[in-house]
Amino acid sequence: MSKTTSKKDKYLETVGRRKTAVARIRITEANKTSYVVNDSKLEDYFSTNNLQSIVKDALETSKIDTKFSVSALVKGGGINAQAEAIRHGISRALVMVDEDLRKILKKANFLKRDPRMVERKKFGLKKARRAPQWNKR
Repeated sequence: MSKTTSKKDKYLETVGRRKTAVARIRITEANKTSYVVNDSKLEDYFSTNNLQSIVKDALETSKIDTKFSVSALVKGGGINAQAEAIRHGISRALVMVDEDLRKILKKANFLKRDPRMVERKKFGLKKARRAPQWNKR
């Protein structure tokens, strides 16, 4: 899934997913590591430090020397699922850059798409499993 137009514009494009969130990730070699999410800075899009660290986890865990510029387009899901989808996409892109990182990222569970989804609501119940309150009289 990589696209090359010229030596300067070389980038890798991958997709990361979590719940209903889908993130399209483009990584490019750069002078310093930077993150852009939906045309805004990482700090502006993800306001909490916890969400920012989730996005940065893949690059920090891999301990790769190369600096990357990360650009993400993310849609759907909640803000936490979007952060995890970006991490999933970055991890996939890093494996394309260096196959030796696969073992490290797989051990941290960054390469596997988290399969947990919201259970659907059933007829006659308040939520997926929550029954209406029982009344004796």
